[in-house]
Amino acid sequence: MKVILSCVLLTALVSAQAHRDFLTADEADQIREAQEPNDRVTLYAKFAKDRVDLVKSLLAKNKPGRSALVHDALDDYAKIVDAIDDVTDEALARQADMQKGLAAVADMERKTLPILQKIRDSQPPDLDRYEFVLKTAIETATDSLEAATGDLGKRAKEVEARQEREKKEIESSLAPAEREKRQAEEQKASSQEQKRKPPTLMRPGEKKPEDQQ
Repeated sequence: MKVILSCVLLTALVSAQAHRDFLTADEADQIREAQEPNDRVTLYAKFAKDRVDLVKSLLAKNKPGRSALVHDALDDYAKIVDAIDDVTDEALARQADMQKGLAAVADMERKTLPILQKIRDSQPPDLDRYEFVLKTAIETATDSLEAATGDLGKRAKEVEARQEREKKEIESSLAPAEREKRQAEEQKASSQEQKRKPPTLMRPGEKKPEDQQ
């Protein structure tokens, strides 16, 4: 009975960790309010740095139970960096200019990566309890920094190609009727977008200066 109970508790703990939000409620609200992608990734960069600052503070004092908090903060950091890359890729696919936001991201990653690497190299006594998430955080940030400082035009093309491949994979898995319905919906949406007139601040009947000549 004790073995079964232990297994149940372990399963519940793993499940809770898997579904734990990587942002606080306040941070999530700020992200929702930041609709512009540059503003959004800049906020994410701040939150990522906050997690590394928290890790530094926790490791400065050898208090009982710190390893779980360090683990969660490192896990949050990696997931925030993943979110940054997702937002960036979606924006680049729409040909948005992400220079401003990625400058903030690269600055954050250049500052936090050495800290994470120093933690790994210093071999804290409880490292085994968060070594995997620390390794993941370092690898995730390294890849993200390389992408943030690389050729954004090339990255945009790679994102577009990946999305096209994923779209084809999804379509190939659909039944013929579902595929035809999906294609018809996409064509309808594209047609409506083409017919939609661009927004204007001019009053009805008013002409542009060049049209009045």
